[in-house]
Amino acid sequence: MSNSSTIKPPIWFWIVSIIALIWNGMGVNAYLQQAYDTESYRAMYSEEQLEIAANMPAWVTAAFAIAVFAGTVASLGLLLRKSWSVKLWMLSLIAVIVQMGYILINGYASSMGMTIMIIVFAFFFVWFARKSEANGWLS
Repeated sequence: MSNSSTIKPPIWFWIVSIIALIWNGMGVNAYLQQAYDTESYRAMYSEEQLEIAANMPAWVTAAFAIAVFAGTVASLGLLLRKSWSVKLWMLSLIAVIVQMGYILINGYASSMGMTIMIIVFAFFFVWFARKSEANGWLS
């Protein structure tokens, strides 16, 4: 007899979980640079792009924060093999859809490839967490 906390996940579970943590950690860094308007943040973008970011509605900025912080905590939840990470991944995905939806609808995507990649990763991490839970790797 075995319970879900004793089912050992494969090595690729750990690899994907670490990639998820790094990816979302980069998102937290990007959010904090934008929020604190750092020199390195300003150096990365044109004046027009900085103006667009400065005039984003507060709810879009909040969605950005929710997406990256929920994703980071969800990544830690995966590494701790906790099933609550699935709910945080869903929250992160919803926030990504809200943020990126606004950016795409208004034509503000400076890099369409990166915008699409963010959305794809968000969906992938939800799928991965659900699959991990279904396989009994999370408790």
